[in-house]
Amino acid sequence: MDSFSNVVQPRFEEIFKKDFHLKGKWNELFFRNDNPIALELGCGKGEYTVGLARKFPDINFLGIDIKGARLWKGAGIAVAEGLTNVGFLRTRIELIESFFCEDEISEIWITFPDPQLKKRRNKKRLTGPRFLNSYNRFLKPGSLIHLKTDSRELYDYTNTLIEFNGLELFESTDDLYSGSYSNDMLSIRTYYEEIFMDEGKKITYTCFSLSPGKMISEPEKDE
Repeated sequence: MDSFSNVVQPRFEEIFKKDFHLKGKWNELFFRNDNPIALELGCGKGEYTVGLARKFPDINFLGIDIKGARLWKGAGIAVAEGLTNVGFLRTRIELIESFFCEDEISEIWITFPDPQLKKRRNKKRLTGPRFLNSYNRFLKPGSLIHLKTDSRELYDYTNTLIEFNGLELFESTDDLYSGSYSNDMLSIRTYYEEIFMDEGKKITYTCFSLSPGKMISEPEKDE
């Protein structure tokens, strides 16, 4: 991993309760351009991050995951293909505010995350209030958040949260590949997505945005 110039692996002491040195400077020091930056959270092997980078060369894509063995795959492919608009950050998403400043990020992708179905683990859902409020501190106003998942429970939970908080919903479908969608961004399929589809699971998709400065909360009763 250390041999890849497109991978950032901060030490814990560099980011715990402090800002990482690239915060606010990803365009200047890492990507070395002024193009918009999009994140993929829990990117795994980076298949979606790399796939998006191929399709949209004028956008910088940064995949985030804590497991280096997964990131190694995507980082290697990006280097082999000479993709200069893709990078990877190895860290826990709980620490994400240490890396990005206000209005630094233009888009977020969340693809097939752990749905964290047990109620006591709601705080770990990547579309839950804890994380959405974190994203709101560094997303540009009007930035899109995309959720692709095979979990109907997470899909329903996220849409309930969107409605409860009066967030702007752009698209939502409980069967992405039913034939009614032809979005090029959504045509990328990961290894695990193919497995889910072979098992007969439907892939859901939700696209929404946050309201600047508005705190996201959860209904008192778990829907």
